[in-house]
Amino acid sequence: MPSVHVSRHPLLLHRVGLLRDVNTPPREFRRLVREIAHLLFWEATAELAIESHIVTTPLSPCPAERVVQRIGLVPILRAGLGMADAIVEFVPDAQVWHLGLYRDHKTLKPVTYYNKLTRETKLDICYVVDPMLATGGSAAAAIDILKGWDIRNIRFLAIIAAPEGVRALQAAHPDVKIFLAALDSHLNEHSYIVPGLGDAGDRQFGTLC
Repeated sequence: MPSVHVSRHPLLLHRVGLLRDVNTPPREFRRLVREIAHLLFWEATAELAIESHIVTTPLSPCPAERVVQRIGLVPILRAGLGMADAIVEFVPDAQVWHLGLYRDHKTLKPVTYYNKLTRETKLDICYVVDPMLATGGSAAAAIDILKGWDIRNIRFLAIIAAPEGVRALQAAHPDVKIFLAALDSHLNEHSYIVPGLGDAGDRQFGTLC
């Protein structure tokens, strides 16, 4: 899968193990999501375009570089919020566009319930973030929406993915690079990732029933 990057960074892998643990409480879970998002975004942005300029240090003028691309972050609500809040610390000038999608439990198809994108959106590169890539339906639908707004340079970041979701997203959008912290075994009969970590939204926000 040449367009899929699965991280092997030791610090990230250590945190993924803690994140999976059923005994990890919501406060700790949120912290781990934040730290994993930092590390994953660091890897996903190695290709950002930069330009040279001159800064003045306390001693002399000095050549330096700066990022020139306009960056957009698109968290898929609600679980993507923890990742986007973390990432925007690295790129405080990024635009953040929220998309609300949920999976219908009967049809397993994505349903859009919130979308505030505008036709005036001007971005050079966009990062869609969601902790879980399960069936791939919500991710593909979110990217469909972005492409409908003429946003073409898109990356997708997830913490945990199932092979079925990766294949579905690649089939729908072969041009979109995928960055993962872990690629798991499979989806079960309820379309949950195995071994996974449960429901990422419920575990972040303490809404487990």
